[in-house]
Parts: sequence; structure tokens; C-alpha cells
Amino acid sequence: MCEYAFREYAERPAYTNMGTTITYADLDRMSHQFACYLQNTLGLIRGERVAIMLPNLLQYPVALFGIFRAGLVVVNVNPLYTARELRHQLADSGARCIIILENFAHTLDEVIEETTVDHVITTKLGDLLRWPRSMMTNFALEYIKKVVPKFSLPGRVHFRDALERGKASVLRPIELGFADIAFLQYTGGTTGLSKGAMLSHRNMVYNVFQTRAWQGDAFKDIDRIVAITALPLYHIFSLKSNCLLMLSQGGENVLITNPREAQAFVKALSKHPFSYFTGVNTLFATLLNTPGFSNLDFSKLRLCIGGGMAIQEAVARQWHSVTGTPIIQAYGLTETSPAAVINPLEMTEFSGSIGLPIPSTEVRICDDDGNDVVGEAGEICIRGPQVMEGYWQNAAETAAVMLPGGWLRTGDIGRMDEDGFVFIEDRKKDMILVSGFNVYPNEIEGVVVEMDGILEAAAIGIADEKSGEVVKLFVVRTDESVTEDDVIDYCRENLTGYKVPRQIEFRNELPKTNVGKILRRALRSNRD
Repeated sequence: MCEYAFREYAERPAYTNMGTTITYADLDRMSHQFACYLQNTLGLIRGERVAIMLPNLLQYPVALFGIFRAGLVVVNVNPLYTARELRHQLADSGARCIIILENFAHTLDEVIEETTVDHVITTKLGDLLRWPRSMMTNFALEYIKKVVPKFSLPGRVHFRDALERGKASVLRPIELGFADIAFLQYTGGTTGLSKGAMLSHRNMVYNVFQTRAWQGDAFKDIDRIVAITALPLYHIFSLKSNCLLMLSQGGENVLITNPREAQAFVKALSKHPFSYFTGVNTLFATLLNTPGFSNLDFSKLRLCIGGGMAIQEAVARQWHSVTGTPIIQAYGLTETSPAAVINPLEMTEFSGSIGLPIPSTEVRICDDDGNDVVGEAGEICIRGPQVMEGYWQNAAETAAVMLPGGWLRTGDIGRMDEDGFVFIEDRKKDMILVSGFNVYPNEIEGVVVEMDGILEAAAIGIADEKSGEVVKLFVVRTDESVTEDDVIDYCRENLTGYKVPRQIEFRNELPKTNVGKILRRALRSNRD
């Protein structure tokens, strides 16, 4: 699929970021150089894992497709991970190499000796931008804004140097099959440690073409698809729905590096005749409330997909009113590569449904024993070629979510109406969904109880107008001098920002079963 796109769409724009555009021919050339470096200079062999720890920059697709062309496996890493989170993911995946933005290299510096990483490739934010913007951007970030903390990673290689070294060698073709792993995409675990969903080339390619079959002729009157890519490419939603889907169609991804800077985001939108937009509810809501957004030209916009979290009816209606294009609500998981259920394109009114199974996908509503239930709520189970191969080196977790016949337990409680539309009613597992990111209570609790003066902790999700849910933490102290701020500060040191509790409630004891298991359900029933 990649090689076809490089040949077929060579002269088309592939990625644009901060005023610089690279074509598919540029992407072909640079990813080939990077693949040569990985294969010939570093000596990495088929199936070894390479981590990418980058925000939405031009370096991301170059690294991604270079890794594929060298026959290696991509391990996507959230750049905002703390040292504890990064240590686990690198060690668990067995990654031999990492490509990392210098802004986050200090975190790697803390843990690299406890991982399997032998090779570090660093890059600066502006490295692939046009001159002189590249130089000005890098200078400003390092010396004026001072957002690049000091680090020491002896033997590291600069990204641009890696590309240069790759020019002189020849890439040995690697035969990859459908069953070969393309990604280790990490998601939360019941033990508090994230686990790597093994997504094969079969999973990803099928999901791209399943989505294209659902998409039909949505862009029939558009010469070239221009996609706004504000969600991070390391997240499975944007990875498939923007990066790989646009690759297969010769579309252009406009990379938004920091969508939180809403005014700059709107300014970037004004420069591109965008036809495709993906986002989560918080992103749509933020734009709708940013001055200037409603004045943009939406005449080319043909398709908006909302996923990651429930789209609120008020946001959906306002978006449709302002842009003239409805938000099509979709549903999926990391384990389904991710698309599984999407509303039909002809749906223009908000219904609250997550839609119908996409082509080649089956959905069942099951009880706890895996038996079908009809006319009532049960666990949503999914079967299709996009369902993961399993969890990396974790047979127990794999067995816990897979039913006989290849059915995946999603952990979401839903129902199906007589027309086959699926509705989510509740969440079977205790997972908390913050702005489209999965947060698992066990991880937060495991971190907090390591803090001096804390005996027990329990985390739940509470409703939040902006992000859907935020974390609330119930804490039992052994030291009354421990304050809410102390707990939050400790969490900030050890957890990515969206996992940090927004509310702390101290209690003398936590509700438990007769065998001592904390009853989060009881805490949720009394939540604010």
C-alpha cells in the first residue's frame, strides 16, 4: 500500500506542517534513506521494534514509513509520558531504537539504562521545515522559550544525520506478510501496566479498505483530499483515519503540532481548503468557541468523523450549523485497529447511536458468559479482520478479552435496535475516558499508594463538560499532613497529564467486598 502510494501519487502533497509541504516523492525518498540507515548502519533485522516518540511533525511519517520499509515494528509512544510510563513501554516492547523529539529526551535520559534501547535518534521541532524557518524555530524553542530541558544521551544521532547516512547504502527488500506485526500499540491493562496490542499488517490494511468501502464516494467532487490532522498520529484513531487512510487515497495531511493553541489552529485552518476533518468532542467544542472559526471557508468540507469519546448532541448540532457538515460518530478500540462501527454517511441528524458495523465486521451483544442477548443491554463484542492478533507477550490478558471464534470483548455495555444500530449504554470495565484517551484506575492507584503517607486509593471517572470525564481520586491517609496538592503534584511527576486526578477526596476508609476488593461502583454511585 505504501509503495503504491509513493509511485501513484508522487507529485501530490503528502504532508504539510508549519508552512512546509513534502510530496509523496519526498516521503518516498526520505523514508527510503531512513530505512537504509536502520537496516544497514544500525543493523536492525526484520521484526525488531523501533519506538517513535514524536508529536505531529513531518519527521513522524518519514520515520514511520522508513521503519516499515526496513521490515521493522513500530512502537508508538506518547511524547508526554513520564519516566515511569516510558520505562515500562520501552522495556516491555523490547525496542532497540527510538526516534525522539529533543524536548522530551530528558525523560528518556532518566530511564534508558533500564530499557533495551541501544540506538537513540533525536530531532528538533523544526528539522524538516524550510530554511530559514527551521533554524529560527529550533533557536527560539531552545534559547528563547527554553522548552528543551538538558539531557545526556551519549552516542545519539541526529535525525538529519541519519537521513544523510542512509543515502549511501542500498535497501535490502524485506518480504512482509499479512500476519507480520506492524504496530505494538499500547493501551491500558487491568494490572495497572499498559499492554501492547499486536496490530498486524492484515489488521491495518483491512481497516483502511473497510473504511474506504464505508466512505464510498464522499469525495467524488473533490480533486484532492485535504485532511486536518490535529489528533496525534501516535494515537490509533489519527494513525489509521488520517495517516494511513490518506496514504491510500493520495490525500494531504495538514499536521497541527499543538491544537491546544486554538487561535493558531484556526489561523492554520484558514490557509487550507480542507475537505476531511477528524476529532474528538473536546476538539470540536474548542474550535466552535474560538473567535474566527465560524468565518472560515467550509465549502470544500465533505466529511467529519468524531471518535475516541462520545460526541455531545449540543456540539454536534452547533458544528453542523456552523460548517454545514455533520459529525459522523464512529466507534472503535485500539484492539480493532480501530474502526468497527460508524454511522452511515447519509445520517445528518444526531441520534446518539455509534452506528452500524463497517464492512466485513460483525457485532454481537453478549452476556457475561458470551451468549447472545436480544432486546436488552449486554457487552458489545466484535469480530472482523481488523481485530488484533493479541497482546504482546501477554497470553492471560489476551484470553481475558477473546471469546471462541475470534470475538473481541470490548468492555462496553450496549444494545442494538431492530435496524442494527448500536448504542453504548455504559462501560463494563472501570476505564475512564478523558478526551478520547483511555485511563485505567489500577495504574493511578498503583502510583499513588507508593507515596509516603498514603494507605489506599481508588480512582473513578466523573463527568466533565470539556473532556467528557476526568479522574477523581479517593484516598486514605496514614499521615494527616498529606494535602490534596501533595497528591496531585506526586501524580504529575509519575503520570501523563490527562491521567492526573482533578479532584481528591480524603476518606477514613474505602468501601470493599468481603474479600477486601475496593468497590469502585459504590464510589461512583455517590460521586458528585
